[in-house]
Amino acid sequence: MRVPAPATSRPMPSQPDIASASARPTAPKASGRLSTWMVRGALVLASALARLAQDALARDVQGPLERRLGGGRQGSDRAAPSEWGDAGDRQPRGSVSLVGAGSGAGELLTLRALRRLRQADAVVYDRLVGAEVLAYLPAHVERYYVGKARGHHSVAQDQIGALMIRLARAGKAVVRLKGGDPGVFGRMGEELAALDAAGIATEIVPGITAASSACAAMGIPLTDRGHAQSLRLVTAQLCREGGEPDWATLARRDETLVFYMGLNKLEAITQGLSGAGLPADWPVMLVANASLPDQQSLTGTLADMPARLAASPLPSPCLIIVGSVVGMVEARKLSIEQALADIG
Repeated sequence: MRVPAPATSRPMPSQPDIASASARPTAPKASGRLSTWMVRGALVLASALARLAQDALARDVQGPLERRLGGGRQGSDRAAPSEWGDAGDRQPRGSVSLVGAGSGAGELLTLRALRRLRQADAVVYDRLVGAEVLAYLPAHVERYYVGKARGHHSVAQDQIGALMIRLARAGKAVVRLKGGDPGVFGRMGEELAALDAAGIATEIVPGITAASSACAAMGIPLTDRGHAQSLRLVTAQLCREGGEPDWATLARRDETLVFYMGLNKLEAITQGLSGAGLPADWPVMLVANASLPDQQSLTGTLADMPARLAASPLPSPCLIIVGSVVGMVEARKLSIEQALADIG
């Protein structure tokens, strides 16, 4: 069907048939044609504006965010300040930023930590910093490994402080990269004292500590109204140095205990808590390499966990989590299985 055009206008483009060949509709009134053209024009304009908005979103938001997360353009080691927020937030040269690398998974690194890594001239990092995190470092960044393992310190603590001071005094933006959160059993206080004494400006960028990451990976909370109203993070260093924690203070049923660096002292920990009054069937969970692809775990009780570990050894780093919240691992599993059975 061809719609006749006004005598004063050029013929309109051919339109698809929407009626039978014998139908000959009358020409619409001029006001009707004008209204139709206005509607069509408005739709075209709205579509164009939507495309422009989508392009702007990809350019101004998604692009910089992908580059923050390591998915940006190749060969762009350092993003422009406008892509990272306020240019004044750049780390000053001659300063040290103590940054938490999180529990190992690159996607658990905070955006502020990632910004500091991208701005750094030199990075001093520990053994527990994951390879996924190190992969975010631009090629030009100087790297200094100062990792420590049980019984073997590649670099003494005072030498680490001296290294950071030397790099900062050379005018570099220095990142001290620590696994987990730098303020949780990371000897951050000692390093801050050394830097303060040398007059070096510092900042602290927190990270996700292993306790949070491990419980999240296992699908349970660290605290819960029905299980634990408090949380205690404990270093097993005392056990290794021949000391003895106050087991009576730790043996509470309304609290979650998380022992760091205690895998080789598991038996002493389970015996100490049992001797202080916790029942033999009190839940215990071990989580190694939390948040990483090779994460491993064991669940059991104070009574049987040493034997379970002997039968199925776990690597370090490994957390020991004690408390009734651990029982939620199995409870959730059974609940989900029952729900699926009911659905099926």
